[in-house]
Amino acid sequence: MSTLLLSHPACLNHLMPMGHPERPERLRAIERALEDEKFQMLAREEAPLAPLEAIARAHPMDYVVEVRDASPKEGMVRLDADTSMSPGTFEAVLRAAGGALRAVDEVMGGKARNAFVATRPPGHHAETATPMGFCLFNNAAIAARHAQAAHGAERVAIVDFDVHHGNGSQEIFWNDATVMYCSTHQMPLYPGTGALTERGARNTIVNAPLRAGDGGDQFREAVETAILPRLDGFAPDLIVISAGFDAHVRDPLANLNLVEADYTWVTQKLMEVADRRANGRVVSLLEGGYDLEGLSRSVAAHVTALMRG
Repeated sequence: MSTLLLSHPACLNHLMPMGHPERPERLRAIERALEDEKFQMLAREEAPLAPLEAIARAHPMDYVVEVRDASPKEGMVRLDADTSMSPGTFEAVLRAAGGALRAVDEVMGGKARNAFVATRPPGHHAETATPMGFCLFNNAAIAARHAQAAHGAERVAIVDFDVHHGNGSQEIFWNDATVMYCSTHQMPLYPGTGALTERGARNTIVNAPLRAGDGGDQFREAVETAILPRLDGFAPDLIVISAGFDAHVRDPLANLNLVEADYTWVTQKLMEVADRRANGRVVSLLEGGYDLEGLSRSVAAHVTALMRG
């Protein structure tokens, strides 16, 4: 079985205000990186449109419809200080969610060993009924709920190494014993959540905050000591990765100092847990990463590790 790559050109049509870091060029940089000869063995598919009912497993249907109806016919609509919609945004969010659904189907169905979904906008800041932080729908939450509803997964783990804490994923699963959310992130930093003491109502939230200036050593120690043992004990049927690459040393939005080797390492470690506990099943979803060179090199390292699994 091979690694599956899912993307869609419609994700380039989600436009943000001039100078916004979450821009279409992010995907173009990833596409160029994955054109390298060493990625020729990737299975590649276009991300389908997600049905609204599948999104509504993680968000109220009223909210889903509200986002759809906010879509402008021209120009731009601002949903919060840094989250906007253009005429192409709603298809992009449906493709991002649809890519997550398709990845889960292929991995849970045994047709792909693992999958990487290269779409935008990202999702992990989107709360139950609140868009924020560039995010409208929470793709990791949608993927987890789909694995449970469509494939009978009893437990799903979401592991988030984006430099910003995934407040949306934490909020959605705060009271849920069947989904574990684990995160490394810089703190203090947007959105202000993710303290060690935030453990969820069922002790299934695992936060391992890092300080500005921390690099690979501190990141690896946090993953090794705080996250991997909890993940192993939880024994998930699927691991969903919220793969943000903005903890890279080059990234302009934060102050951690990870390099490509750190993303290779963490991918391998998560795959080892998946091999022991989840029949190797891993679905990785693109979140942040705003320096184009750092992003493209980090994604290449991440996908290379997935392919070697």
